[in-house]
Amino acid sequence: MTGKLRSTVALVTGASSGIGRATALRLAEEGASVALVGRRRERVEALAQLVVDQGGKALAIAADITDADAAAGVVRQVVDSLGRLDIVVNAAGAMLNGDSIRARMDEWDQMVDVNIKGVMYVVKPALPHLLEAAESADRQVADVINISSVAGRVATAGVALYNASKFGVTAATEAWRQEFGDRNLRFSVIEPGAVDTELFGHQQGHAQEAEARRFEGVEKLHPEDVADAIAYIATSPRRRAINEIVIRPTDQNF
Repeated sequence: MTGKLRSTVALVTGASSGIGRATALRLAEEGASVALVGRRRERVEALAQLVVDQGGKALAIAADITDADAAAGVVRQVVDSLGRLDIVVNAAGAMLNGDSIRARMDEWDQMVDVNIKGVMYVVKPALPHLLEAAESADRQVADVINISSVAGRVATAGVALYNASKFGVTAATEAWRQEFGDRNLRFSVIEPGAVDTELFGHQQGHAQEAEARRFEGVEKLHPEDVADAIAYIATSPRRRAINEIVIRPTDQNF
């Protein structure tokens, strides 16, 4: 494949569906070798085969990035197998909203584990490799792109722990941006509004009903819309850092 990301390696979490899957395909179109990370082995393996069939290079890794040792192992496997690491996209996410009385504690734990711990467990071991890539790459830069949400900007009743987790992603990304920008390692955060993914279907029935009412009449974003924004960030020249992108459906006014 040809493109602006030739000779780069991108690690994408949550690659088995939704934004992660669309992102992996989009970065592969730009020439990146893509490491596809997800818990559902059959899905990431099928996606890897699709990338290869389209002329790209892909590595499928079945792993749970809420386990620190597993996440560190993913980073090692990517570098060992593909030789380097230039781009990390943290697209794995959990959204289990609903009123706080009926919410289960294990759902709150899951959002913290995936949305916060999963990001930090991947970023921490990736940092040395990303800094090395920034020093040695022809494009002279490396990228971490974290997927937050408009829920990481505005708190809403019934969304408390999802808000907390996504506010955390947004805050951590900005702090890392300040820490590593002068070393050519860019940190960017994307905050989508409603996206047509399977996340809505993971919630309890009462929460799904509330979400359906809330988004009635809204034409949701497609995962590819967010993937395009990610590709824009990753293909930007070294001089241009896209710190934050908010992307909402045209019909969404909140």
